Amino acid sequence: MSDTNILVDGLYFGEGPRWHDGRLWFSDFYAHAVKSVDESGAVRTELEMDDQPSGLGWLPDGRLLVVAMKERAVKRLDAGRLVTHADISHLSAHLCNDMVVDEQGTAWVGNFGFDLDAELRARGVEVFNDHPVTNLVRVDADGTVHLAARDMHFPNGSVITPDGKTLIVAETFASCLTAFTIASDQTLTARRVWASLPGVAPDGICLDENLRVWVANALEPEVLLVAEGGEIINRVTTSQNCYACMLGGEAGTTLFAVTADTSDGKEAQETATGRIETISVDAARAGWP
Repeated sequence: MSDTNILVDGLYFGEGPRWHDGRLWFSDFYAHAVKSVDESGAVRTELEMDDQPSGLGWLPDGRLLVVAMKERAVKRLDAGRLVTHADISHLSAHLCNDMVVDEQGTAWVGNFGFDLDAELRARGVEVFNDHPVTNLVRVDADGTVHLAARDMHFPNGSVITPDGKTLIVAETFASCLTAFTIASDQTLTARRVWASLPGVAPDGICLDENLRVWVANALEPEVLLVAEGGEIINRVTTSQNCYACMLGGEAGTTLFAVTADTSDGKEAQETATGRIETISVDAARAGWP
């Protein structure tokens, strides 16, 4: 039995949930669409694209940014037309994925680093111990691209603290949350382990007002509330494995969990098992996204 209620089902594979203008926005990989849903469960399609969309964010002027996974680019929605905001293919070894965008429009974008599905089929969980590392990429509001950090173990979901000074990144294949100090010039310094999570594959994450992080565990049907240092404060059981999460709702205290029966690309695009599940929690959303 899960602790959550099912708000939406029939998705292929949801990713990048973001609370924006009274709705939860999210990407549906294999529907090639960005969608949104309100608290009653009414879904609408916001954008369709040829590529697989993933991470989402907004520039200060309100224009949408969306990660194009296969092209390894960040796209920008200008007057109803998708244009290339930044080509990051030269710094991204494989499919791009999640992204966090701050109040200045600076985006930090992660990528798989290797063909995850192929390696999982061939070697299973051994990929946790033996896999290529990759880069975390910074894209400024004007589309300028920078190498933000090297030697990342599948940089995935990311959050920025309310003061704008700390970036926390889920390193899925290092089973940890890694923090950086954001300098005044937007470079990343003081890399450190924010929380070690043995046995967990941290995927999407979000931040609450107590500066604790909700972590979607891609290996299990659960979302974990984690404090700095790694203490697990709360554990929410979902109906399927959980790949992303977001706090939102009118009070900011609805936890949205994005789940699916599998993350395998071939299987996920053949059966629409994806869901968005909800539960009310004590502490509201904070920071970015």
